[in-house]
Amino acid sequence: MSSKTADPLEELSLDARRAWHGFLLVYEPLRPELYRYCRYLTRSPWDAEDLAQDALARAFSTLSRMGQAPPNPRAWLFRVASNLWIDRVRQERDLVTDERTLEPSAPVPAADLQATREAASTLVGRLAPQERAAVVLKDVFEFSLEEVAEALSTTVGAVKAALHRGREKLEEPELDATRRAVPEVVTAFCAAFNAQDIAGMTALLLDHAAIEVVSATIEAPADGKVLRALVFGVKRMARAAELGGMEAHFVAGVQPIPPRLELVFCRGEPLLVTWYTHSDGDAVRAVTRLEVSDGRISRLRNYFFTPDFIEDVCRELGLPFRSNGYRWWLPQR
Repeated sequence: MSSKTADPLEELSLDARRAWHGFLLVYEPLRPELYRYCRYLTRSPWDAEDLAQDALARAFSTLSRMGQAPPNPRAWLFRVASNLWIDRVRQERDLVTDERTLEPSAPVPAADLQATREAASTLVGRLAPQERAAVVLKDVFEFSLEEVAEALSTTVGAVKAALHRGREKLEEPELDATRRAVPEVVTAFCAAFNAQDIAGMTALLLDHAAIEVVSATIEAPADGKVLRALVFGVKRMARAAELGGMEAHFVAGVQPIPPRLELVFCRGEPLLVTWYTHSDGDAVRAVTRLEVSDGRISRLRNYFFTPDFIEDVCRELGLPFRSNGYRWWLPQR
């Protein structure tokens, strides 16, 4: 009689996924508010989604080390997001300061300079990070002074002072909608996707590129599973009621026809929106952002299980859209 020894690493991975799914089941009702809060802080759909995802990951990690669950999950989650954002702003501000003191012999790449300048003007130029967060929490989300103090790890007196300063000088700067140049590899990727050419899409990626379905999975180009799922996963979506994997009401009316990509511009940035065919017309169900290095794609981020982000972008662009929900998995019933 032989017995198969379980792989401890595989068991650890399964346990981590179960714990993560359980965490999301509890905190999922807070996701729309978390995104909206991050949106007010960053003033950018993609930065807001990234901050919300990072906040959830940090909260999950922190929760595992806490002696007891937070008594106010909403305020605690906002606190995690606030701390992440404030730290990020400070780092970006420090980068700008360092840039000004660089010697000519040590240039910073143009793309990095542009990113730090934009971050500085958008996040730091108008309000200190604590001031913006305090104003948003109090005036938009109607937190009490005590809840704002808890979320920002400070005192009620400091919150009052931040609110006074912030309300006096809070003005939203004009958005920079200057269209950025579209790298040739982006249009080539769009064409390969629409031709359902997986090999052609893969050839446009760096060997070490990261391919990510935000909040769901990440892989290397050699695996190819995500790219195939982006093109042909609609066939499974159309059978969700039978096969599971997604909540059926989100994919009602989806036709098993491969989706198509379209290049659009949002706030000057080129994005790829994914149109799906439905029994009552076409609608956007995903947004993809590409990062390019040396003429090839270094990172692909597909926003599919991110309903708040998709709605935000599509409303700004005036495009019809459908939600896929947050879950790429279904809890056991």
